Amino acid sequence: MSKVYKLGVAKLVHDHVWGELSHWAATGRVEIVAVGESNERLRNRFAEKFPAARLYESWEAMLAGEAELDIVQIAAENCAHAEITEAAAAKGCHVISEKPMAATLAQANRMVAACEKAGVPLMVNWPTAWSPAFQELERIILSGGIGELRYFKYRSAHNGPKEIGCDESFWSWLYDEEKNGGGAFMDYCCYGAAMMARFLGLPEKVIGMRGVLAKDYPIPDDNALIDAWYKGAHCVAEASWTQVTGYVTGNPYAYGSEGAICLQGGKVQLMKPGKPLEILEPTPLEAPYRSAPEYLLHCIETGEALQGVCSAKVSRDAQEILEAGKRAADSGQVQVLPL
Repeated sequence: MSKVYKLGVAKLVHDHVWGELSHWAATGRVEIVAVGESNERLRNRFAEKFPAARLYESWEAMLAGEAELDIVQIAAENCAHAEITEAAAAKGCHVISEKPMAATLAQANRMVAACEKAGVPLMVNWPTAWSPAFQELERIILSGGIGELRYFKYRSAHNGPKEIGCDESFWSWLYDEEKNGGGAFMDYCCYGAAMMARFLGLPEKVIGMRGVLAKDYPIPDDNALIDAWYKGAHCVAEASWTQVTGYVTGNPYAYGSEGAICLQGGKVQLMKPGKPLEILEPTPLEAPYRSAPEYLLHCIETGEALQGVCSAKVSRDAQEILEAGKRAADSGQVQVLPL
C-alpha cells in the first residue's frame, strides 16, 4: 500500500488554508494530524472539520509535540514563514507555504537555505498554478508559441480583503506592513512577479510605485505597480485593493516576436500576424498538476525537483523582484539587480 503521510498545519490565519486542507484530504494519502494556532475560534473551526486532529496553541508547541510529522503546511503571516520553515526543516519535514514566499528577501533566502541544509523540498503554493487556462498560457509561452517574449503584464485586483469578506484574522495582518511586507503591493504584485520570474528569471532593473488611493483606514498601500526590465523585454505586475468589478480586459496578456496571447473568460486567446484570432479551450487538468498537495506528493515520491512558479527557485526570484519594486517605490530610485 502507498504510504500515508502525516500533516501538521502551522497556523490558520491565511484564508487559503481551508481550501488547501480540502485538497490534502482529497488525496486520500494524507492524515491531517495536528494544528498549531493561537486563535481559539480558528482552532475550533479546524476541529469541526478534523475532529481526530490534535490541537496546539502555537506552531512551536505542535512541532515539539508531534514526533512523526512528514509535511508541514504553513498558513501564517508572511513574516513567519522563514522561522516556521527553519524549525520544520530541522525536523526533516517537507515544507509547503502559501504565497508569497515571505515578507522580505532575507526571509526567503533563509527558507531556501534551511531546506537545502535539511535536504527537504520547499514548495510555495500559488493558486494560479492550478488553473487550466494559466497552465495552457504557460505551455504556449515557454514552448515559443509567441516567439521571444517581449512584454508581459498581469493585474491582480479586487476591492480589498475586508470588503470582499476575508476573515479578520487574515486581513488584520495583510494590513500590517511588517507582517505582510506591504499592502496590496505584497499581496497581489507577487503573482505577476512570480510569473515574470518563471518566464524570464531576474530582471536587470526594476521600477516600482505604491500608495493609498481610496481606502480611508490605516493601510500600507491599496494600489501598486512593478515594472521590470530585462534584456529585450519588460514585464508589469499591477495590484489593487480598490477594483469593484471583474476584469474588462484579457489578464494576463503577453506580446512576443511572433504573436500575442491573453486569458479571458477562462479561455486562451492567441493572435498571430496575418491570421484570425484563435480561441483555445484549455486542456483539462491532469494528475499530478491539479493541486499543490497532489504535486508535492508526486515530487516527494518520485524524487523529481519541483518545477514552475511553485518551486523555491522561482518563488525566491519573485521575492527579489518584489523587494526591488518596494525599494524603488519607497525611494523613487530605479533598482539594479541583483540586489
